[in-house]
Amino acid sequence: MEYNEFIESLSADSPPERISSILKSLWHDAKGNWAIAHEIVQGINSGDASLVHAYLHRKEGDLSNARYWYSRAGEKEFQGSLDDEWKNIVQVLLVKNQTK
Repeated sequence: MEYNEFIESLSADSPPERISSILKSLWHDAKGNWAIAHEIVQGINSGDASLVHAYLHRKEGDLSNARYWYSRAGEKEFQGSLDDEWKNIVQVLLVKNQTK
């Protein structure tokens, strides 16, 4: 799936079946369902899930918790806007999703 397709899928009532659970988390976040997004990633133990977890806590305004999750992901705290971070994570994960 390409980024534009992912964006277009946001007009649907449910996320595309063929994307990873972590991408589904970001899909729900974009639809305004932070709690569902958080529930999905908190159950996954991976660097990618930790990065999304960090983003979600940053969005929530819980920066100390976000820093913990950035650390778990092995990443530095994102310095740009939340929108830029979301877009960046989605693009990286879409590439990874295609290689599986």
